[in-house]
Amino acid sequence: MTTFIDIGRQFSRHPAGRFPSDGKYNGESFRKKFLVTPLNVGENISIIFDNAIDYGSSFLEEAFGGLIRIEGFSRDQVLNLITLETSDDFLRYEVLEYINSAESTGRN
Repeated sequence: MTTFIDIGRQFSRHPAGRFPSDGKYNGESFRKKFLVTPLNVGENISIIFDNAIDYGSSFLEEAFGGLIRIEGFSRDQVLNLITLETSDDFLRYEVLEYINSAESTGRN
């Protein structure tokens, strides 16, 4: 089974910030609400980026790098279970860079 997440339609057209103190539509909230549960059960996730206006680096790093840094998933888990759907090649590269450069806590 695959979970489809359209960030711009299901979360916010203007996702920004790292923490809840940065605003309602931040990276930590997105990660916890949409990504952690499906990853915990080994479900594939297809993430659609193109319906949001813009993505700040703090949002992207916290949402995706935080899967490894905070939640303790391995890079292999994240890279094997998440598909990034975007027409913006730089955005895809940026998200993959945050995943690949995150330091694991080794909790999972």
